[in-house]
Amino acid sequence: MLDIKFVRENREKVEENIRKKFQDQKLPLVGEVIQLDEEYRTLKVKGDNLRQERNSVSNEIGTLMREGKREEAEERKKQVVEINDQLKDIEEKEESISRELKEKMMKIPNMIADDVPIGEDDSKNVEEARFGEPVVPDFEIPYHADIMASFNGLDKEAAGRVSGNGFYYLMGDVARVHSAVLAYARDFMINKGFTYCIPPFMIHSDAVDGVMSFEEKENMMYKIQGEDLYLIGTSEHSMIAKFKDQILKESDLPITMTSYSPCFRKEVGAHGIEERGIYRIHQFEKQEMVVLCKKEDSEEWYNKMWNYSVELFRSLDIPVRKLVCCSGDLADLKYRSCDIEAWSPRQKKYFEVCSCSNLTDAQARRLAIRYKKENGEKELVHTLNNTVIAPPRMLIAFFENNLCADGSVNIPVALRPYMGGIEKIFPKKDIH
Repeated sequence: MLDIKFVRENREKVEENIRKKFQDQKLPLVGEVIQLDEEYRTLKVKGDNLRQERNSVSNEIGTLMREGKREEAEERKKQVVEINDQLKDIEEKEESISRELKEKMMKIPNMIADDVPIGEDDSKNVEEARFGEPVVPDFEIPYHADIMASFNGLDKEAAGRVSGNGFYYLMGDVARVHSAVLAYARDFMINKGFTYCIPPFMIHSDAVDGVMSFEEKENMMYKIQGEDLYLIGTSEHSMIAKFKDQILKESDLPITMTSYSPCFRKEVGAHGIEERGIYRIHQFEKQEMVVLCKKEDSEEWYNKMWNYSVELFRSLDIPVRKLVCCSGDLADLKYRSCDIEAWSPRQKKYFEVCSCSNLTDAQARRLAIRYKKENGEKELVHTLNNTVIAPPRMLIAFFENNLCADGSVNIPVALRPYMGGIEKIFPKKDIH
């Protein structure tokens, strides 16, 4: 959410930013919030003047009572009652306008970085760098669900009977690899100085509204019926909301955390839940990284965070590339974002496995997360997040890139301590 003062003083910039995000339907919001802000400030001045007048009259009543001028004092008391009635009306209007103003402000997207490529959707995202050689082996790479099935490691049919489409059972060696990469990712981030956390997996609606746009909330979040609780779509939601309404010490920044959680997503408006595979599903597990820092440090942290993703995936022998997200592919709260995409030798293309974002002070303003500077001033923090590992999707890249011609899968050196020291896993049945 933007600062209303910034919107008021930079109307053309805010409107141009909306156009860059191809959200022209939101342009009227800018004029509406400026008008509401003007009404609110006018009422605020009226209210302050009435309170000052009431204080003055109240002091006069005390003087008149001491002088024994009861009749005049009673007239002044009637005046106070009239002022109080006016104040009540003004305060009710202030509250109503403030609520409407905030609701509209939360629909206006955050300002994007000047160097964000302009484009309508993810087809206009820009490849910036590649890491590792994308290899296509001289043998056929089966569909990832078939690879996992060869280890008796994936059962979507049973999950469909139990939970419906978009769910899965992982079993045996596949489930073990799944747990191993999460444990490895956890320790990888701890070794980078991040504090390990396990957050609540359900959060209140005001926390949801603090970390995402209304559109994302509608399309992603599962609501618990009869409760003011939502299942989290990523641990970033509860990790950032942990600091809601807090004033942090400057000396405590940056706060760097890596968190594990299951994630639940409706995937409304997405490209569709897969019938066979596990690329787009309703439930998965994830290791996340989250940073709260001072504004002057947020871009440095952004670059550190996406580089951690590259380092981690390369340590698992998976080639990746960095894709810079264009304006139309940025969620409303994002200042800038990039995807780390893993190589798929079967598809001969890259696909998303990590998403790194700098949200500047957009979440912090919604959630009132500030820090106190040495001079006593309070300032909003900047928040950033990035995927560390999100299996089972990343397992697609893992199995495809480490698959051998005989159907076995190599275990990269970095992962072997989490797999009991084994160097390779072997299929239970032929997939060729």
